[in-house]
Amino acid sequence: MHAYVFPGQASQFEGMGKELYNSSELAKSLFEQSNEILGFRISDVMFSGTAEDLKQTKITQPAVFLHSVIKAKMVGTDFEPDVVAGHSLGEFSALVASGSLDFENGLKLVQQRAMSMQKACEAVESTMAAIIGLDDEVVEKVCAETDGLVVAANYNCPGQLVISGEVASVEQAAAALKEAGARMTVLLNVGGAFHSPLMEPAKAELKAAIESTTFSQPICPIYQNVNAKPETNPDNIKQNLIDQLTSPVRWTQTMLNMIDDGLSSLTEVGGTGNTLRGFIKRIDRKIKSDTL
Repeated sequence: MHAYVFPGQASQFEGMGKELYNSSELAKSLFEQSNEILGFRISDVMFSGTAEDLKQTKITQPAVFLHSVIKAKMVGTDFEPDVVAGHSLGEFSALVASGSLDFENGLKLVQQRAMSMQKACEAVESTMAAIIGLDDEVVEKVCAETDGLVVAANYNCPGQLVISGEVASVEQAAAALKEAGARMTVLLNVGGAFHSPLMEPAKAELKAAIESTTFSQPICPIYQNVNAKPETNPDNIKQNLIDQLTSPVRWTQTMLNMIDDGLSSLTEVGGTGNTLRGFIKRIDRKIKSDTL
């Protein structure tokens, strides 16, 4: 079984997409269409913007989405995945690539998601931290015992879990986890507490947009972040996508379920091409991986 997987935020890089634009008429056309849909020239920011420019949630999310989806579309009829999956934002890229969402509606939903999340981030001072070298159960226990709001947000691979919540609570939990034996705790340079209850206002706004958008049955199952299980039913896909904003990204569980279902190889589509491939290497080094 071969999977195509799509990265989320933090996979952006300066100049992303410029080579595609200059070498492919299809890519150029899709970028120009995107500029019209978004109401500003995101291609200019992607091609010439600084790393700081690309860190803005309202820029990062559509930029990463476009880079992945355009790469997948350039494959044409040779794009024949057995399954797909996307990490957080990457789930939208996976849904467009697999035919569940069309390109225009996918981009509009990503823009709505980015703007709603940016607004939620500005409402409460919040952050995230990567915890390296501890079992998930230890991280979960410390979060539960910490005052304020801090939760497990991204189960990336064994020994790497990202926590999310109010700044003081995340800092307190990170310090306690360091004492508990974490090899490293790193406060992340992000706009807010993604995949936590603090995204509830954004979830309400995105829910309305998703429910009014037509989803089709994808050409193959998509393993979704919320439950790490394969799905093809459009109604279930929509609900899982809504729930994703305030639920953890269960990427470790997704990869383990794929392996149980017969995964033998995967291709990471877009971004730097190393993030999700790095995670799978920590889970099972026998899985062959490449990048698109």
